[in-house]
Amino acid sequence: MPFLSPKSLGSLVESSVLTQCSLLGRAAHGQIIKTVGLDLDSFLSNHLINMYSKLDQPNSARILLSLTPTHFRSVVTWTSLISGSVQNGHFTSAISYFSTMRHESIQPNDFTFPCLFKAAGSLHSPVLGQQFHDLAIKLSFIDDVFVACSAFDMYSKTGFLNDANKLFDEMSYRNIATWNACISNAVLNGKPQEGIRMFVQLLRDGEVAPNSISFCAFLNACSDGAFLTQGQQLHSYLIKEGHEADVSVLNGLIDFYGKCHKVGFSEKVFEKMKERNCVSWCSILAAYEQNDMGEKACVVFLKARRAGIEPTDFMVSSVLSACAGLAALEAGRVVHGLAVKACIEENIFVGSALVDMYGKCGSIEDCERAFFRMPRKNLICWNALIGGYAHQGHADMALELFKEMTSSRDSDGLLPNYVTFVCVLTACSRGGKVNIGIDIFDSMNRKYKIKPGAEHYACVVDMLGRAGQVERAYEFIRQMPGRPTISIWGALLNACKMHGKHELGKIAAENLFELDPQDSGNHVLLSNMFAAAGQWDKANLVRKEMKEVGIKKGAGCSWIAVKNTVHVFQAKDTSHSRNAEIQAMLVKLKKEMKAAGYVPDTKLALYDVEDEEKESEVWCHSEKIALAFGLIALPPGVPIRLTKNLRVCVDCHSAIKFISRIVRREIIVRDNNRFHRFVDNQCSCGDYWLTRDVPCCRRASTLINCGALSKSMLVKSWDDYLNIT
Repeated sequence: MPFLSPKSLGSLVESSVLTQCSLLGRAAHGQIIKTVGLDLDSFLSNHLINMYSKLDQPNSARILLSLTPTHFRSVVTWTSLISGSVQNGHFTSAISYFSTMRHESIQPNDFTFPCLFKAAGSLHSPVLGQQFHDLAIKLSFIDDVFVACSAFDMYSKTGFLNDANKLFDEMSYRNIATWNACISNAVLNGKPQEGIRMFVQLLRDGEVAPNSISFCAFLNACSDGAFLTQGQQLHSYLIKEGHEADVSVLNGLIDFYGKCHKVGFSEKVFEKMKERNCVSWCSILAAYEQNDMGEKACVVFLKARRAGIEPTDFMVSSVLSACAGLAALEAGRVVHGLAVKACIEENIFVGSALVDMYGKCGSIEDCERAFFRMPRKNLICWNALIGGYAHQGHADMALELFKEMTSSRDSDGLLPNYVTFVCVLTACSRGGKVNIGIDIFDSMNRKYKIKPGAEHYACVVDMLGRAGQVERAYEFIRQMPGRPTISIWGALLNACKMHGKHELGKIAAENLFELDPQDSGNHVLLSNMFAAAGQWDKANLVRKEMKEVGIKKGAGCSWIAVKNTVHVFQAKDTSHSRNAEIQAMLVKLKKEMKAAGYVPDTKLALYDVEDEEKESEVWCHSEKIALAFGLIALPPGVPIRLTKNLRVCVDCHSAIKFISRIVRREIIVRDNNRFHRFVDNQCSCGDYWLTRDVPCCRRASTLINCGALSKSMLVKSWDDYLNIT
């Protein structure tokens, strides 16, 4: 190899930093030793120290520093070490290097201070930042726009907003980075309106022009504050000023419209993009997922894969959340496999999404497995597993996990939050743990300083109501500090229906009609309460009133996925191509169930007819028809998974228990609030489910609506997907 000059060798080292290739860097180091020996001058020594620091090889950087004579060490040497440490998240090391640098009487420069301020901000140490600020003033570097901007950013991120505002006002010149930091930090500090005001001031001042970062920061402010009009005004400005081709800005618009629940606009922006990157696909996928359009989110994920987009942790966690909302277990398993293939399974966001997905899809064993495989656990995955136990009625396991989380070192000192208590109280409600639940509710404010919200009160009302303490539940509502919500009165109405408390039920219903007069479910529930008590005149009167005001009851339906197709059934449905086989299976099951002791519960029949007709009516419910189809369509021994858009009725619950023993199959039913896992005439809920279920982390309305369900699109898409992974 021809002789290389020090400048050429330095360029070779720089190229390894630019390409982030440590192998190339070591090769360059070897060539330097071969060319000039071990005695390096300050020029090459600084290049190598900078390289090892930036490539996150701190040990090599320190060894090289120790081999560098003290008189060769300059501010460039130390700034390279400090910068590399900060860049790779070693903030304490950066401060340590700075301290040693000062002991060697070397003064920092305008490149050193921004790194120091970033380290102080990342360590949440405003006192340390103030000391750097004082030193910058003393050395006359605070007038440098980059130093001042870094100091401002540090004060904003550490919560010293008055100091940040004072520094901002004192700046003689503000570049666009300063304005961007000001807008972004306003959003991060929960002041989106302030961020919008600063963006408007930036435009009015006219000293510098906003860039893509400014626009995205402004859109984030609009998203956080739900300022749809202001965001649309910016969209118009972008078109007028010719910025509509900027990919990062368009990605910000997709995200903004999605968070403002204007998914149609997100779609239009995405469709008109001439160039799309990974963030573009992630943004539209997240927009669908955040707006409970899980099926579209899954289809977008498939399209992104076909377009050659490599899965990222954000993309995979978003599509897993979509699968969770759809209860699409098999689709979730495919995504899990892809996460393993992409080596992101242990990412904390992906891992949390896996725990959540398996919990919401009713596979509690997989949920536990995903949880315990995580090398590091955040509060989201703890909540997801507690919620998974609550969904399936495993109250003891949920409480044990809650105890472990609040006392074990494995939880990394995490404290329960608002959602944690919703999950735990839901578990107590579904498991009949009244005394424990009341103690946990009382501990929220007393021990953890968390003010109970409407969801927590609803859980307690539900818990008392299930246990038959309906009067106590009503008294608990009357003593609430705020106005009771729909879910609270709904829990009381269900309890009144279950325990025959008609007077209190009427009070609950009247409050529900006032809060949500168009909700058919409340009217139907009141009518059913009267019907169950044999008060047919009152039941018919409620239904007559519904017709007079134009309230219609939503149709109940159940669906099951078999051989790449989703089959949907309604009550008394005879339209399926295999209806003759379904009816024959129903007749066979009915005969065997009666022989085993099954007695139909006709109290849920909606009309005052003869007992035989009532029995026929409850026997034709959609979940029984879907189950019969599953038995003829799926191989023996394969678990049957059903989903229903309403709550499973008492008779169907009893019937499926009998069927699980007769056919010797595991049957999993997800209704609009929870899972029921039937095995050998037993259900995971322990039959403690007969009053209203209060959703634990996510409202039941996020379940896919059967009216919007594409009967084959989702499952066939995932089948196709297997061919491209």
